[in-house]
Amino acid sequence: MIKYNSKIFLAGHKGLVGSAILKKFKASGYKNIVIKTHKQLDLKNQKKVKSFFKKEKFKFVINAAAKVGGIYANNNYRAEFIYDNLAIQNNIINSSYETGVKNLIFLGSSCIYPKNSKQPIKENYLLTGELEKTNEPYAIAKIAGIKLCESYNFQYGTNYKCLMPCNIYGPNDNYNPETSHFFPALISKTFNALKKNNRSITIWGSGKPKRELMHSDDLANACLFFLKKKTKETLINVGSSKEMSIKDYAKFIIKKFGKDLKIKFDKSKKDGTKRKLLDCSVARKYGWKPIISLDIGFENTYKDFLKDKK
Repeated sequence: MIKYNSKIFLAGHKGLVGSAILKKFKASGYKNIVIKTHKQLDLKNQKKVKSFFKKEKFKFVINAAAKVGGIYANNNYRAEFIYDNLAIQNNIINSSYETGVKNLIFLGSSCIYPKNSKQPIKENYLLTGELEKTNEPYAIAKIAGIKLCESYNFQYGTNYKCLMPCNIYGPNDNYNPETSHFFPALISKTFNALKKNNRSITIWGSGKPKRELMHSDDLANACLFFLKKKTKETLINVGSSKEMSIKDYAKFIIKKFGKDLKIKFDKSKKDGTKRKLLDCSVARKYGWKPIISLDIGFENTYKDFLKDKK
């Protein structure tokens, strides 16, 4: 049972998701959250991670640490995406088990599922088909993490849960054009186009792929919700259950700016998976659901985006 003074390790607190989790847990009254910067603790270093866990003796662990990025980064830095993620998660999950941590949250991504998966995607569709090639290394690393948690649960009776979210956006996002996900990239492209008085923005691919989007605060809520739960399932999808095409997301953002921009398509760039809408009936069965609308989510995300522009 988690208590307000329970010792919790949150890995990856500086990222989009990790920072939302830290904010949520602090606001909810949890006072004993341990965080470490990369400089303080390299999570890829097995010896240092093991030593850290033995010293600290955590009761709960949340792994929001990962090497992440959009389609360009995933496709071009394949070695780093598979190695770094495997190293980080293996060290955290195994050190948790070795030091008696019974409750752990491991975060993944909807890209773990087959690229031509039936929609909406149920958890049992995992490993039933070929992965999308552009993010295959990242997906394989995350699948390995799921199977590692599943194996500890089966063999040792731990309560390790793997939450698989859809595309996440929110404050503290990454807006680098080479490594960002599609939604922050669209915000940045629209802002820069208007600043330069351009009449159009160019988006990668055809704009036809559909994506499900959820605010980072909703994922943070899911982490706290499921950390308190004993679940039969190891793998649980968490999403908004709403999807739009990338072209429609671009139109949404342009409308939010109150301007009229033409959308052009760079079809020399890859589209990625056509659809990946999650079936979240397992999460709903336990009583969790997202609450932040795209309109409200965009407003607080854009306010945060503007902080760096001042």
